[in-house]
Amino acid sequence: MRLLIIGSLNGQIGAASQIAISRGAKVSQVEDIEMALVSLRSGKGADMAMIDVNLPISQLVESLTNERINLPIIACGINTDATAAANAIRAGAKEFLPLPPDPELIAAVLEAVAEESSQLIFSDPAMREVVALADQIAPSSASVLINGETGTGKEVMASYLHRRSNRSDKPFVCVNCAAIPENLLESELFGHEKGAFTGAIARRIGKFEEANGGTLLLDEISEMDIQLQAKLLRAIQERVIDRVGGTKPIPVDIRILATSNRDLAEAVREKTFREDLLFRLNVVTLKIPPLRERPSDIVTLTDHFIKKYSEMNGIAIRKISDAALEKLKRSRWQGNVRELENTIHRAVLLAAGPDIGPEAILMPDGSAIPETTSAPIASASAAAAPIADAEVSGGSAETMVGRTVADVEKDLILNTLEHCLGNRTHAANILGISIRTLRNKLKQYSGEGVDIPSAGSSQRSAI
Repeated sequence: MRLLIIGSLNGQIGAASQIAISRGAKVSQVEDIEMALVSLRSGKGADMAMIDVNLPISQLVESLTNERINLPIIACGINTDATAAANAIRAGAKEFLPLPPDPELIAAVLEAVAEESSQLIFSDPAMREVVALADQIAPSSASVLINGETGTGKEVMASYLHRRSNRSDKPFVCVNCAAIPENLLESELFGHEKGAFTGAIARRIGKFEEANGGTLLLDEISEMDIQLQAKLLRAIQERVIDRVGGTKPIPVDIRILATSNRDLAEAVREKTFREDLLFRLNVVTLKIPPLRERPSDIVTLTDHFIKKYSEMNGIAIRKISDAALEKLKRSRWQGNVRELENTIHRAVLLAAGPDIGPEAILMPDGSAIPETTSAPIASASAAAAPIADAEVSGGSAETMVGRTVADVEKDLILNTLEHCLGNRTHAANILGISIRTLRNKLKQYSGEGVDIPSAGSSQRSAI
């Protein structure tokens, strides 16, 4: 855990940093927000920041957002009244930590932040085989490709590999290739010099340099533009990078982990992914099975999430009924572990009896969760077929005659998005296309004046 303290180390905040150090955190300290930004731009990195509540927290949050630096912020201060805490949270802090510091509370905060991305929970034999292979390759420096559907826990597996590697005491840095615009991803990976492009107000160290000596996770690498893939290949092969606007190569020593929810061999055939890059990445491939193929894990994870969210919401821990558990086992879990977690969180809040019954196992809109038929879902493309049959133009081939392919495609995309309550990732998986392709299509439709289903709703609204 790398902890950045923002504020004076005099008094109670200094005591808090000492407690964090005693609990295994690596602490660095700066006096103000500008110095914090300089530290983060320089590649020193941090997993969490603790900031004096009297400093302008909203300014820090805005600056981090503008520079695409993802950092949980914990506000702390001697003034522990409700107003101070509320203002800190409203400004963008994740938590408010009262001072004088309580050692157990600080330990709990550090543990919670670390647990969010590194706790691997399983019991199913199918998952046990994957973890056994991960344990075998973890100490090496070999590149690893982690493949699996959205929500199966690919990032958690990457963190698991890092913590069991010979680089575990060095940084673990993650880049979401799907979430960063194409024109900014190169700068995010390799950094830039001041003035390299409009908005480059200072030198910024990229993720490669920040992860130097440690591990770099390229999350959803299949979404990376193929031209940038060539620069990535050079960085991996030659272990040097060039900052945008830079004049000399910079050596780096990192282990590369990559995740994808797509078949990269198929992407190579489609000419959207470089074959030589694939060969460099998949020295070892870890294939994480979907949750519907791990029935034992449904039970194990359900028990874990019940305990987690009961404690988080101050609710007595209740057992889940056999009927509710059977209902969970019959669910499709297209969103995998992430969807199960949200479902159990809702169930903990909605359950009214002495245990958690099937009436509490619901979708976000209160409808019943979809269940599998006697045959398992074979693939994303197979899952898309009944939606196309049922919803596009009345479902019969005859009614589609006379319509253009573009119109039929538009109806299929929009109806699938409605079916997924506006969830872009789920819709892309069902349609068998990348999230970037889906976003581009939706942008096109919005420009044509079409209403787009918003997230969490089956109703359409313009984007």
